[in-house]
Amino acid sequence: MENLNKNKFDALTGMRAVAAIMVFVYHNRKYWRHDLPFVVMRFISEWHIGVTIFFVLSGFLLAYRYEEKPLDSKKSYLKYILLRIARIFPLYWILLSCYFLDKSYSKDLDTYFLQYSLFYSLFEGYSVSGIVQAWSLTVEFFFYLLSPLLFLLLKKSWKKCILFLIGFFLLGWSIGYGLHWYNGNPKGFLYPLKFMVGSTFFGRSAEFFFGMLLAFLMKKEKGVQFLKNLKKPTLAGGISIFILIIAIAFFARNNFVHGVERWEGRLIHEFLLPVAIAVFFWGLMSEKTIISKLLSTRFFMLLGNASFVFYLIHLSYFNMKLKSYIYLPDRNFVLLWICSIIIYLLIEKSLYEVCRKLIFKIK
Repeated sequence: MENLNKNKFDALTGMRAVAAIMVFVYHNRKYWRHDLPFVVMRFISEWHIGVTIFFVLSGFLLAYRYEEKPLDSKKSYLKYILLRIARIFPLYWILLSCYFLDKSYSKDLDTYFLQYSLFYSLFEGYSVSGIVQAWSLTVEFFFYLLSPLLFLLLKKSWKKCILFLIGFFLLGWSIGYGLHWYNGNPKGFLYPLKFMVGSTFFGRSAEFFFGMLLAFLMKKEKGVQFLKNLKKPTLAGGISIFILIIAIAFFARNNFVHGVERWEGRLIHEFLLPVAIAVFFWGLMSEKTIISKLLSTRFFMLLGNASFVFYLIHLSYFNMKLKSYIYLPDRNFVLLWICSIIIYLLIEKSLYEVCRKLIFKIK
């Protein structure tokens, strides 16, 4: 465990870049729809799992770092939440403000509160507005709010944690269908079920749970022994991820749909894929392989640190604005990474440090 603490999970930071690249390829797959064989298109059409990688990683990192400590007092929980807000909101608010100020893009969209609060992504009717990909930030923030409680439950009993998440899922389902029964739920708040399962924390909590479970095992002597008994976890986890992507893709009928749109693909995505990702993460942390060494290089760590910026600008307003000035054959892939690194170093990192210092001054 000493080595794990010393390297600060460098390979996992580099893995964030891989996840962001997968999401970029997924969102640009339409340009190759008529050039690549169906079997290949069907495979990369499931590269939205880059978001799952982010979710499992968030579950692991927050549980490993904070455990249930934020619950020690109201002040500690407040600082924890403010740090989480400082991590994701400032840059999002800057990009969103640019979007709203540019009326040629935002047009008549007037859901300011919903967009700035991230509540917009709880409504199917608003889910593709504003900074579209920011829906995942809403999922993340729900996890941030509940993470300390979830880890406390996990330490007491994994069954209690699972029962809580099942109850939370049923709560979301009840609210969505209750509103539909009451007034038709015209904007689709947590409705229909397919939307709630695929785009909200109510339906995607299992991805965070398996990341937390990895952290829990690493905190326990018996858990570490169990993990050490896994043979070649990097290879086993990597092959499992590859096979499970193919298994999910098997349920896609054509190039315009996803395998997760079928319940079989969704079950694989939510309950098997996160396990494979967690095993792969353990391999990155516990084994010295070519992959872990590559992901731990300064280059990949820089990309990993800038991956949040890349995720927020590779689609929607920033990307569309960039395309209006320059559009390169690689779909601006390299240029977007250059912009991401600059924004990370000059804006995101600096903003977070300022916010962090202010938060730690709270008495």
